[in-house]
Order: sequence, then structure tokens, then C-alpha cells
Amino acid sequence: MRKTSLTVLVLALGVFGIITTEMGMVGVLPRVSAELGVTPSAAGWLVGVFALVIAVSGPFTTLLASGIDRKKVLAAAIAVFALSNAVYALTTQYEVMLAFRVVPALFHPVFFAVALATAARLVPAKDATRATTTVFAGVTVGFAFGVPLTSYLAEHLSLASAFWFGALVNLIAFLGILRFVPSMPVGQRLSYGAQLNVLRRPRMWLTITSVALVFAAMFSVYGYFAEYLGQVTHMDGTWVSAMLMAFGIVMILGNFAFGSLLRRSLVGTAVAYPVLCLVVYVLLYAVGPLLAPMILAVLIWGAVHSGGLVVSQSWLGRDASDAPEFGNSLFISFSNLGITVGTAVGGWVLAEYGARQLAWVGSGFAVAAVMVMGLRLRWERVGAGRGAEGAATLGAAGDAGVAGAVSAADVAGAEAVSRGD
Repeated sequence: MRKTSLTVLVLALGVFGIITTEMGMVGVLPRVSAELGVTPSAAGWLVGVFALVIAVSGPFTTLLASGIDRKKVLAAAIAVFALSNAVYALTTQYEVMLAFRVVPALFHPVFFAVALATAARLVPAKDATRATTTVFAGVTVGFAFGVPLTSYLAEHLSLASAFWFGALVNLIAFLGILRFVPSMPVGQRLSYGAQLNVLRRPRMWLTITSVALVFAAMFSVYGYFAEYLGQVTHMDGTWVSAMLMAFGIVMILGNFAFGSLLRRSLVGTAVAYPVLCLVVYVLLYAVGPLLAPMILAVLIWGAVHSGGLVVSQSWLGRDASDAPEFGNSLFISFSNLGITVGTAVGGWVLAEYGARQLAWVGSGFAVAAVMVMGLRLRWERVGAGRGAEGAATLGAAGDAGVAGAVSAADVAGAEAVSRGD
């Protein structure tokens, strides 16, 4: 049992290393821009391209790895992240760094999917939720400590030291996987083919679109966190690092709060989330130049930002309850597509109009998300209405059949209405 607990913690450490690699770049973009001699918007693509690769490749790379021993998949994936961080630390070429943002992104969804499944498999069924929650904690801790520590090291030591930290964390996770994760050959190759039917539902595409828009709203602003605080609030690197850490710590608390809200009302919480983002971005625009109010605004921002992952995943899972694994792959892909779009648009606005206008980019995406969610719920109500109408028609047809006054064609028509639901 003790070894199992250590294995789950090693997987959580791996997730922490991956999140630190993926999102730690956010806090060091100004340094990367300066040291590699590229524009801030070009540096932003180091975040955006990572998300784009995950969005495009997520379900496919996970499927390709489905027949390989789970231990080998986990070890190989985390080794790629350790190697990539070492390349970031050593290179002075933007093109090389960009290329090595693509490579680990291919392994990102594979590690997440396999780590969660492995954690659940290693413990008794009654403890599966606790095990997967522990692994997921690596995400929040990554935001709370990995990202700000990366920023702190870049500011106070060197940019290379920040990346060597990421390499070290992933190397320790790699060694832990080799030591504690048992060999887990796959008895039967998994396939998503039978689950593709969820994509034939129009309402699913509305849900997917709303998830992408929510993440675009989140990361069009958060993706340029350091630039916003530096250019608008005039905070120095030390302040930005402190704000990143405060942001992450608040995220840990906010994650539990949104989980509680979701248990009370999934739909209500999901629709309210982009509205909360809109309110936060208006607040950021209003108090951006003011130091003390902005510190409070960052804490509120972190609390709201924390809900994006669990709220969006729950919202999409509602429409993929009969194919949860494939639904998770869609969530990973389209949330990262939203990150890509958000950082791309945010980078353009940053270059053309300045950091303060980023708040309006996030607001625009948030409004769009609310509108698409409204269409999705309207579609559901219309579908429910058709179902009720179909049931009523069938009932009337049955009564008439008893009276001998209904034809076979009428019954067939009523059945067709019922199937239309």
C-alpha cells in the first residue's frame, strides 16, 4: 500500500513537471523575448504552439500509445520533457526552442491520459477517485509553485536556471517511474472508433465550441500575465513572481470552491463561469494602473481562473457520458485549441494596441462563450419539447388504436417523431 501511494505521488510529480514545462513559459516570456531577440508576440507562440500541437494531436497520439506497456509510455513521455527543458536552457536560437516546444506537446496528452488511468488501476476501486484527484493535484500545484518559481529563478538567477529546474523535476519523476511504477502490459488494444458517434450530435459541437471559447477567454489574458503586470501596473520581476505565486495559491482554494458549486448545479455553474471571467476582466482594465487594487484583483482573478479546468471538463462530460474516455480526449484537444486561439489573438492585440487592451480580448471571448452556451441549452430545451410532443402523439395514437380508428401510417409517423429526439 505504501508503494502504491508513492507511485501515485510520483505520477503527480510528473504532472507537476509537465505543467511547469508547459505554463512556466508564461512567466518568463519577457526574458525569452529579450535574450533570444524576438518580439513579445513571437515569444507568445512558445505558449500557443504547445497548445496547438496538443489540440491537433491529442486523441491520435493517445490512441497510438494504447497498445504499449503503460510504464514504458510514462517513462518515455516524461524523459522527453526533461530533455526539452535541457534544450531550452542551452539554446540561444528561437527556432530551436520553438521546435522543442512541439516535441513534448506530442507526449503531453499521452502522459495525462495514462497517468490518470494508471493511478486508478493501482488502487482498489473505492480509492480510484482519490488516486486520480491526487494526480490532478499536480496541475494546481504546478500553477501555484512551479510557474512562479520558474519566473523567480529567471529573474534572480538566469533564464537557463529556470529551465534547468524544469529539467530536474522531470528527471526526478522519470527516475521515480522507473523505480515505483510496475510493468503494465496492455492486454487488449483500446480504440476510440466506437465512441466517435458522440461527434454526430449537433449539441456536442456547440459544447465543444463553448469550451474552446472559455479557454480562449482565460488564456488570451493569462498568457500575457507578466506583460500585463509589467506594462500596465509597472511591477518589476520580483513583484510579478510574487503575484504568480499568489495567483497559484488562490487557484488551489478556488478549485475546491468550484467543485462544490458544480455538485450543486452543473449547468448553472458552467454558464456563470464565463460571466465571472467577464467581470474579472472589466475589473483588471479598471484597476490595472493602480498597484494596491491590482494586487486584490489578481487574487480574484486567480480564484476565478481556477475553475476553468473543472467547470469546462464537467460541462463537456455532460454530453459524452456514454463515451467518457473519448470525451476527455476531446476536452484536452479543444481546450488547447482555445488556448492557441486566445494567445494568438492576445499576442496580436498586445503588439498592436498594448497590454491593457488584453482585458477586452478576454471579455469578447467570454461573451461569445455565454452566447454559445445559451444556444446549447436552447437546443436541449427544443429537443426535450420534441420528445414530449412525440410521447403525446404516441399516446394519442395508442388511444385511437384501441378505438379502431388509427392507421399504421399514423403510428409510423408518431414513432418517427419519437426517434427524432
